[in-house]
Amino acid sequence: MLASLASGSTVLEAARAAGISEATAYRKLREPGFCQALAAARADLIKRATGRLAAACSSTLATLLKADSESVRLGAARSILELAVRMHETEELEARIVALEELGELKRPP
Repeated sequence: MLASLASGSTVLEAARAAGISEATAYRKLREPGFCQALAAARADLIKRATGRLAAACSSTLATLLKADSESVRLGAARSILELAVRMHETEELEARIVALEELGELKRPP
């Protein structure tokens, strides 16, 4: 169920795939540990997709930068640089959020 939900399935679809009732699936979604595991699974999927995207960028950039049209070369360079900046910002924000969450866990009373 976790993998199905992380990859975008509805609760009903994920429940059916896991062989459980929809009510059971919603109960699982109220469990903090399950929600944390779901968030981690989604983050992992996004991180892997970002890695594949970054790998594809270099070969795409090399191809587009060889285009005959100057406007195509400029547009390709601009798009890839904008994407790289956004990817960096996202990774940086993710690291800061994780650090804040860990800090919050440390300050919670037992």
